[in-house]
Amino acid sequence: MLEPLTLTSVTMSEREWIMTKTQIPNKRGNYHHGDLRAQLIEATRVLVEEKGPDHFSVSEACRVAGVSTAAPYKHFKNKEEMLQEVALEGMHRHRDQMLQEVAPHPRGTLARIVALGRVYVRFAEEEPGVFRLMFAFSDDHDKHEALEDTGEETFKVVQQEVAWCRGSDEIEEQDIHQAFLLWSFVHGLSFLRIDGKLNAMDLAIDLEQVLNDIARRVVTPEG
Repeated sequence: MLEPLTLTSVTMSEREWIMTKTQIPNKRGNYHHGDLRAQLIEATRVLVEEKGPDHFSVSEACRVAGVSTAAPYKHFKNKEEMLQEVALEGMHRHRDQMLQEVAPHPRGTLARIVALGRVYVRFAEEEPGVFRLMFAFSDDHDKHEALEDTGEETFKVVQQEVAWCRGSDEIEEQDIHQAFLLWSFVHGLSFLRIDGKLNAMDLAIDLEQVLNDIARRVVTPEG
């Protein structure tokens, strides 16, 4: 349940739309300092969705953003740092979507647990490249404090929801354990879906039914 557009097949027309929406100027050197950084991150995100992080190149990001190949180094040390920023923004979108998804439901109810699982899977399907990238950096989170902090904050959201189902504001060891079980399930399910494994096995899965079932088995909300 750890981060928010269907981007499984980004086309050139979408690149042009993004460039229009972000108002990428025709003349290099007309960028505002902050805009250039944001546009490079967005260009990197588009390429990650189109080609995957392993096939992303700084020069391609520059071409999509319409800047010189020297421009990124005013804001980023290297290619990895650009990818880290895309992962970080993805984690923030992911967490924000989780909070928005649970908001309509009463605190301490099973519906909020199901909502967390729903948005987790949906994010993976809508942004599979970013989703993979977020976890590709998991081994290096200790080298990037913002990634580590955001990951912990997102997992804390799940832990708190479990604690509220138990009728408490305090997160205890059992809540952490149950939150981990929930996360493990939806994380695996998300990869099965974006990797096409369920289709390959011809498994017709009712997502809502599955999420309700696992939530009911792991958590017993009051009320």
